Amino acid sequence: MSVFITETHATGYTLSTDPAQLDVTVIHRWLSEESYWARHIPRATLERAIANSLNFGLYTPDGQQAGFARVVTDRATFAWLCDVFVLPAFRGLGLSKWLVRQVLAHPDLQNLRRHLLATFDAHTLYQRFGYEPLDRPDRWLEIKHHNPYPAPPTT
Repeated sequence: MSVFITETHATGYTLSTDPAQLDVTVIHRWLSEESYWARHIPRATLERAIANSLNFGLYTPDGQQAGFARVVTDRATFAWLCDVFVLPAFRGLGLSKWLVRQVLAHPDLQNLRRHLLATFDAHTLYQRFGYEPLDRPDRWLEIKHHNPYPAPPTT
């Protein structure tokens, strides 16, 4: 069982691993409407993902959800960083770098055999933290489901 961690940035923004603080409505809206990787994700699917992950909520000084990151992990050997975002209104303050730094510093994510992530356009952000292309991509396989969350029917 993990202890919830709260950290405060110099700007007054806070980060917490307490899932009770998450504004799932804001997170779901951004992931389902704005992200390229989880477009149309059903809220129930996101809620199940959050319930089974180590979550990092990023909050404004007045407590609004400003960003999010989720780690799928066994907390012993493997971690997959995913669903990372800072809402557009809160970008430009160094919060994405701080968020990733705090994720990687979490005590449950130390001394793991492997940390993974996938990104379309944020390679430079993650490379500054030690992420690099797969050393042996020929060893990795995947089952990929194209369009797992189809757009809801229009009425």
